[in-house]
Amino acid sequence: NFPRISLSPSLLSSLTSSFPLKRILLAKMFKKATYLPLNLSLAPLLLVLIFLLLCVVNGVDEKKILSVHNNIWSPKKSYEASSSCFSRSLGKGRDSTTLEMKHRELCSGKTIDWGKKMRRALLLDNIRVQSLQLRIKAMTSSTTEQSLSETQIPLTSGIKLETLNYIVTVELGGKNMSLIVDTGSDLTWVQCQPCRSCYNQQGPLYDPSVSSSYKTVFCNSSTCQDLVAATGNSGPCGGFNGVVKTTCEYVVSYGDGSYTRGDLASESIILGDTKLENLVFGCGRNNKGLFGGASGLMGLGRSSVSLVSQTLKTFNGVFSYCLPSLEDGASGTLSFGNDFSVYKNSTSVSYTPLVQNPQLRSFYILNLTGASIGGMELKSPSFGRGILIDSGTVITRLPPSIYKAVKTEFLKQFYGFPSTPGYSILDTCFNLTSYEDISIPTIKMIFEGNAELEVDVTGVFYFAKPDASLVCLALASLSYENEVGIIGNYQQKNQRVIYDTTQERLGIAGENCSI
Repeated sequence: NFPRISLSPSLLSSLTSSFPLKRILLAKMFKKATYLPLNLSLAPLLLVLIFLLLCVVNGVDEKKILSVHNNIWSPKKSYEASSSCFSRSLGKGRDSTTLEMKHRELCSGKTIDWGKKMRRALLLDNIRVQSLQLRIKAMTSSTTEQSLSETQIPLTSGIKLETLNYIVTVELGGKNMSLIVDTGSDLTWVQCQPCRSCYNQQGPLYDPSVSSSYKTVFCNSSTCQDLVAATGNSGPCGGFNGVVKTTCEYVVSYGDGSYTRGDLASESIILGDTKLENLVFGCGRNNKGLFGGASGLMGLGRSSVSLVSQTLKTFNGVFSYCLPSLEDGASGTLSFGNDFSVYKNSTSVSYTPLVQNPQLRSFYILNLTGASIGGMELKSPSFGRGILIDSGTVITRLPPSIYKAVKTEFLKQFYGFPSTPGYSILDTCFNLTSYEDISIPTIKMIFEGNAELEVDVTGVFYFAKPDASLVCLALASLSYENEVGIIGNYQQKNQRVIYDTTQERLGIAGENCSI
């Protein structure tokens, strides 16, 4: 006389949707009877027991919801960019200062064709990664200075990637300059008057002749020698046609033929509300390349000529950034100093040591010890090796064995969606045009000390086509197992990333970066 509860196929499917590997188990349990006599008071208990059984057998899947057509690439969204790349100071804390950080393409003053730009970005991102790998190979094999020059990291570090670069505004010699932020470069530089060959930029070029605080750096100085050590090359300091050259020149070339060249100098600079004297920078008088309207570049690498090293006494060698998801043209932040009160993180900061490698001293290297997809831990012989974290690279690159493990597990959990051929460097792609909200597995990277980076839901897929007919897993494989992995900025969105060069550690915390 007990009431009957129906466990229909649709309900059974719903119960097991997060556990695809164990569907067969439940199918066998209910194979002979769709209707079971059951006291209704016991129905909730049965559902709990089924859930616990699935958890024990397969683990609890971790998933997030992504709104497919509610993103910046979607034709449904229209965003009119600001007419200026110049950003603002966000205030000064205790021994710290914070700058607004804009996405470069969101200050172009025009409606953005995201589809075209996102497609082109993949090709250019690959050029940057190849340049990084060449530089790393040259540095670790103790090649000559000439070889280093030929394989120099693009100082622009993604400036040619016309969709995914971040800009801050500083005051140099009393004039506002928009600089692209790059942790993979050391020398900060701007275009200067008189300029023999300069690209078009927003706003006037820096003119040292009208600045009383501009100072020339000479060839015989230790600062000039530091430049050689940091960049692998410098301009000629000898004589020419009987004329002795006394000023220190810099020259940085790129694998694609772009370059910047000029004089090394020092100048006062204002970061937010903090004024700094005698900052060494490059006064670029001959610059070629698609630098896209910015005044120059802010080098946040680890060498002695980087902005981080030069401001050590002021900011204690600490800086952090928070990259926005770009969904509504929002800005992020770049902070200098160790005043944690300026952070708005929603999770606690976890730290991992910076790997010490004298041959790669300019880079920020972490020890990647593990990863998980949807809560399932992955295995790979390449875990426990160094991986770069970089603000200039877009798509994260993984050693082939790690990428294979990530892809395999991701496809086990993200199933039932129509697949499409791979696109450029991305080989795991789908057609999601007919979907609105989808559930996607979480992606986590684990570092030494159990520090964890959980990729934001907006950093899992790369929309190669704005209508979502070509959406790809936003991770790529390196060509060889012995190449160095790179954590790109696409997977760093909505994270507070803290670089502490004094204590040789990097901190990570979840944070809504949009301001």
